[in-house]
Amino acid sequence: MRKIKALLTAALFSALTCVQAQSVKYSDEFLQIGVSARALAMGNSVVASVDDVTAGYWNPAGLLAIKSNMEFSLMHAEYFAGIAKYDYAALSYRIDTSSVFGFTAIRFGVDDIPNTTQLIDASGNVDYDNITSFSAADYGFLLSYARKIGIPGLDLGANVKIVRRVVGDFAGAWGFGFDFGAQYKYKQWLFGAVLRDATSTFNAWTYNLDEATQQVFQETGNAIPADNVEVTLPRLLLGAGRKFKFFHDKVSLSGELGADITFDGKRNTLISSNPVSVDPHLGVEIGYKGFVFLRGGISNIQNSTDVTGAPITTVQPDFGVGIKIKSFALDYALTNIGNTSVALYSNIFSIKFDINKKT
Repeated sequence: MRKIKALLTAALFSALTCVQAQSVKYSDEFLQIGVSARALAMGNSVVASVDDVTAGYWNPAGLLAIKSNMEFSLMHAEYFAGIAKYDYAALSYRIDTSSVFGFTAIRFGVDDIPNTTQLIDASGNVDYDNITSFSAADYGFLLSYARKIGIPGLDLGANVKIVRRVVGDFAGAWGFGFDFGAQYKYKQWLFGAVLRDATSTFNAWTYNLDEATQQVFQETGNAIPADNVEVTLPRLLLGAGRKFKFFHDKVSLSGELGADITFDGKRNTLISSNPVSVDPHLGVEIGYKGFVFLRGGISNIQNSTDVTGAPITTVQPDFGVGIKIKSFALDYALTNIGNTSVALYSNIFSIKFDINKKT
């Protein structure tokens, strides 16, 4: 009987155990997946060049470059053949010529997970009516503000970050942190830097297991989770790029080289050490008359081994296209969302609207 219960409740136990023992190194990783099909197609290399509503996520300083009074963007993606869903929505609003406000909401979750902890009653009978379902979801909310400070070419921005993580009625966490960003324009060159989780982001987990669930945990040899605090350490994102124009400004070519620098120990990246690891990536975009765009990038460069055990270097290629018609933009990316090689490539779409006040 104990073995049967252990198998039936494996999914629930795994979720709660992973939450309790989650390494600081991979805390709040859902906020590192990325947004906007344009950025994903360019290998996430947009920290220096982002100039629209998605800057609230990539670099809040870039919000100052929005070309309309308001911008609105949406993106939906599915992960692991639709098991997990990733949703993004953002709004930016120009306050005046020197300041912009932005709001970003992100949800990454798995819904309709069967809860089989009460499938077998006290008499040992299987009762399928006792099966319920729950969701495991992570929510991120970013409040952004960007402002010019009087230094030519330099824009600054910051995010206030609120994190909500939920595992059904069993566990939940609240988190709070800050991001700081900057962009600098020098002639035709663009430079960007973002310090995410600048002061470290703290997630306080609480658990709410009823007596019946606790009894199942004890009978199956599982530890009962205890309240704890999870810390997300800072990471530094750097980027540098340039834009060229040809054929009487009809054709544009943009490129950006970026690097994600983490300080939480050795990672499987191109430049790896303890405690600092560097993950470089590159993106390019070709545009025609500001109407149609072709994009590509490389990212997720890792040192690995082949089937014979010989060392190799793997690279993730990304590809995308986009169109912009007046105030509407539609972008597409073929990418391995989340930069995890175990997942299949996904088709990502995102849309953006520009809203201008009537004069």
